[in-house]
Amino acid sequence: MSGHSKWANIKRKKGANDAIRGKITTKIGREITIAVRMGGADPTGNMRLKLALSKAKANNIPKDNINRAIQKGLGATEGSNYEEITYEGYGPGGSAIMLDILTDNRNRTAADVRHLFSRFGGNLGETGCVGWMFKQKAVFVVEKETFGDEDALMDIVLEAGAEDMRSEDDVFEITAEPADFDAIEAALGEKGIETASAEITMVPDNTVKVEGKDAEKLQNLVDALEENDDVQNVYGNYEMDEEE
Repeated sequence: MSGHSKWANIKRKKGANDAIRGKITTKIGREITIAVRMGGADPTGNMRLKLALSKAKANNIPKDNINRAIQKGLGATEGSNYEEITYEGYGPGGSAIMLDILTDNRNRTAADVRHLFSRFGGNLGETGCVGWMFKQKAVFVVEKETFGDEDALMDIVLEAGAEDMRSEDDVFEITAEPADFDAIEAALGEKGIETASAEITMVPDNTVKVEGKDAEKLQNLVDALEENDDVQNVYGNYEMDEEE
C-alpha cells in the first residue's frame, strides 16, 4: 500500500506471481503513457514521467514495455482516453483509504470500487472525507545493506532538504516536501547511494492500529483494490502487525 508500509509493499510486489506482476506492468505502463501525454517524453522536465520510470525500474519492467508506453503517449499508437479521479473512503477498523484512479469508464469503475468497499466491510465516501488526513510527500527508501551508516545518511539528506529520516527494519525511510525531491535525489546520487524506492506519494498525518478480524478484512480490501485494473495507487493510514 503506497503511503504507508511502502517497503513491505515493494518487497511483496517484487515477489509477486505472474498474474499480479502483469497487472503491475500494465498500471505502470499506463502511468508512463499519461505522463508523456501531459508533459512530453523528456523526464528531465517531466516529474511525473521521471517518477513513473523510477517505478518501472524498481519493478523490473522490460524496456520494450516502457518504450511502447512512451510511444503511446506520444500518439504513435492508439490508446484509450483515460480520466484521472481520486476516490476516498473508510476501511475496517476506522482506517482511511484514498485511491488514484485512471479509467476510461467512470461509471464502471465507481460501481466496482463501491462493491469492493462494501464486500470487505468499508464504505466509499464523498470527495474530501479523508483527504485532509494525508499530505503529499517525497519518500525515499535506502536499504541498510546498500548504505548502513545512519548518521552519514542523515547528514546528507537533511542538508539536501529532507524533513525526517527514520530507521525501519532493514531500511532507512526519508521524507521531504515534493519540491525537494530533485535535490535529495541528486545528493544521494553524488554519494553513490542507491534507493530501493523513490516516489512522491500521499502520507498520513497519523495512523490507526487495526487488529484481529478488522485487520483481515482490511488486508483483503487493499489486495482487491490493488488488483483492480483501474486503481493506480492505494493510500492508507493504518498499521498492522506483520503477523496479522
